[in-house]
Amino acid sequence: RGYQGIETPTFEFFDVFSREVGTVSSRELYKFFDKEGNTLVLRPDMTPSIARAVSKYFHDETPIRLCYMGNTFINYDKYQGRLKESTQMGVELLNDDSAMADAEIIAMTVKVMLDAGLTDFQISIGHVGFFQALAEEAALAEDVLNELKELISIKNHFGAEELLAKQNLRSDLFEALRDVPQLFGNAEILEKAKGLTRNPAAREALDRLATIYEIVKDYGYEKYVFFDLGLLSKFHYYTGIIFQAYTYGTGEPIVKGGRYDALLQHFGKKAPAIGFCTVMESLMNALERQK
Repeated sequence: RGYQGIETPTFEFFDVFSREVGTVSSRELYKFFDKEGNTLVLRPDMTPSIARAVSKYFHDETPIRLCYMGNTFINYDKYQGRLKESTQMGVELLNDDSAMADAEIIAMTVKVMLDAGLTDFQISIGHVGFFQALAEEAALAEDVLNELKELISIKNHFGAEELLAKQNLRSDLFEALRDVPQLFGNAEILEKAKGLTRNPAAREALDRLATIYEIVKDYGYEKYVFFDLGLLSKFHYYTGIIFQAYTYGTGEPIVKGGRYDALLQHFGKKAPAIGFCTVMESLMNALERQK
């Protein structure tokens, strides 16, 4: 599909994964010093490394298509049962902010799953702009917002409702935020969500998802696509759609991705971008358990 390979360093400067970039928290990074006293880290995530490389070395403004395979390192708590080193294979599509680009990446995700031999799987798609618009309108305090995100992420509908009930919100806003954890399903859920809010930014996010769905239908992959407006990522650099691919035989998503239109600006180049990574260990586990 015209994606060219790129390799980024295993060691990166700490700033590439700083809090402002919105990636893995500092305490989960493997940190080192070099002879000049610079703080280095083992990369926990490929996307900021590629964003940095593109900002520095790629200067033509046509869509840039890159693919990679490499290892990432996250110093998880030993009780989480997660691997501290994992292999990721993925793609990044840069300098294209269209819904067509979003759909291309979703279609490639479906193709990765099918080519691996999986048949029973789903791609859950959300949009960070929907929840963000509602949260901004509600003007929630940062600690309340973080707690609400956590409750929505684990689909704790009652916990979210209890927290929101203490916030003195307008009734329509309260209902919209309360229902976010339950807004998942097929394309009809987008219309249901639209009926919950008049917020222009939230409705724009829903329109974008509806447009992407129509293009994915042209690929013939709509049966694999579901929507989840409560899908939130711990990576703060996502600005548009986010998605995860699941199948049975593994509790972790096999593919994770999304749009990150502001990330390259952090490294000095203004460019929209979207990509995904396939977590190879999760994929191998699923294939093994599904025989």
